[in-house]
Amino acid sequence: MGRKLLIEHINVPGINTLEVYRQKGGYRAVEKALKTMSPDDVVEEVKKSGLRGRGGAGFPTGMKWSFLAKPEGVPRYLVCNADESEPGTFKDRHLMTYIPHALIEGMIISSYALGANVSYIYVRGEMMPQIRILEKAIAEAKNAGFLGKNILGSGYDLELYVQPGGGAYICGEETALIESLEGKRGNPRIKPPFPAIAGLYNCPTVVNNVESIAATVPIINDGGEEYAKIGVGRSTGTKLISASGNINKPGVYEIELGVPVEEFIYSDEYCGGIANGKRLKAVVAGGSSVPILPANLVMKTANGENRLMTYESLADGGFATGTMMGSGGFIVFDEDQCIVRNTWNFSRFYHHESCGQCSPCREGTGWMEKVLHRLEYGHGKLSDIDLLVDVSKKIEGNTICPLGDAAAWPVASAIRHFRDEFEWHVKEPMKSQSTNYGLANYAKPIEKAVAAEEK
Repeated sequence: MGRKLLIEHINVPGINTLEVYRQKGGYRAVEKALKTMSPDDVVEEVKKSGLRGRGGAGFPTGMKWSFLAKPEGVPRYLVCNADESEPGTFKDRHLMTYIPHALIEGMIISSYALGANVSYIYVRGEMMPQIRILEKAIAEAKNAGFLGKNILGSGYDLELYVQPGGGAYICGEETALIESLEGKRGNPRIKPPFPAIAGLYNCPTVVNNVESIAATVPIINDGGEEYAKIGVGRSTGTKLISASGNINKPGVYEIELGVPVEEFIYSDEYCGGIANGKRLKAVVAGGSSVPILPANLVMKTANGENRLMTYESLADGGFATGTMMGSGGFIVFDEDQCIVRNTWNFSRFYHHESCGQCSPCREGTGWMEKVLHRLEYGHGKLSDIDLLVDVSKKIEGNTICPLGDAAAWPVASAIRHFRDEFEWHVKEPMKSQSTNYGLANYAKPIEKAVAAEEK
């Protein structure tokens, strides 16, 4: 059993309340930080831990904090990005629902480290139950003296607010989130200037993910060096993974970084294997915005080494044979899943969620959705496949924010690894749509379709 630093007590009755959370050691890290450490000490511990952003980018958190500008007389802000809306990702929602005080404790520690006296938790608008849970937990913490003026007699003041978001995927991008928090349309800003210089209300701002902020609690409790001992190489600590798809045990799992992908999929401790005894076909390892990998490349790298649940191992080989850890949205496809249909579904999402600010993304996502739609419904041409690759290349790297890349990568990788399936949709349009095949045999690769026909 791997160590659990964030959700060890998630099944304890009443852990969502301040009383039970404190019985399990809650707010000790706040007391330690405010009473025995300076803000710079806290930043240094986070640097030692090797903690990397858990929202998708994987940038070292302590380094990000050190970039924060500190002009005299200008307020600084910490904003928690709880606008979790990546398809396949639900671990932040899980944490906020069941252990809200873990996030609040992390917000206090992080705000103290950054010198922020006002901080915000920006929560996706659809998550109203979680918003109410957080508001109740904040009230409990404030009544207990962990928020407000002169916290624990330390002289440090902090007000913490929950802000419902606009229900837009684009607001998960930090500058679009800041725009939305200011009451504007959630369009990404051109960078530079970066939020660390000119963020919320044009003041120095740090935006961190829910899990990243909650992870500061065990880092302060145990020390950055102890945290860094967990994991492999530069992938330190634990990671929350949202596991879904064709598996026996979907849910949120906390893993020590470095667990083999094969173990994560097939062990009873985690996903419990492929549902209904089917074979594994493909995996999206980090949410819908990362490249999809076929079964052979999920288990092994191109060099034949075991693929590990780490930032480096998942990315091994670049996008030709690798993928990304991303937000940890681990989606498993069994042998009967249609890659074309699932890719079209992802493209529909990104077309719908594009803010429309950049022409390559605004127009490109729309065209990818249209072309994939006609392939899926039997009206495609072989030239459409290369057209999709060409459009994805024209989007990638040519937009203000990463949404364009997020839309392009799944399409390009699906064609790279499953081109035969795309071609089968063109060559056998009636078979790919035939109800005689049934959903169990829907849109299999060419060789499987031929075998089924011969029977």
